[in-house]
Amino acid sequence: MLMAHPAVLAKLVADYDVLALLGAEQSTPEVQRRMDDLAYTLCVSTGTSDVDAALVAARHRLPGAQPGDDSLLTA
Repeated sequence: MLMAHPAVLAKLVADYDVLALLGAEQSTPEVQRRMDDLAYTLCVSTGTSDVDAALVAARHRLPGAQPGDDSLLTA
């Protein structure tokens, strides 16, 4: 599997987090589409099928990531 560059992952995670914090799910169709696009790109970039798992996987690949207890996450 190809792995996205950490800089790309950092940008995707940051953009997704900003839209999530702003409540993009209840925003305009264009903003919702952008959030869906980011979620899809994160999933493809990390080899996952769920945006929450994609965010965890992406964060683990970022510079300075610390190992943590992900025992509650499904594989």
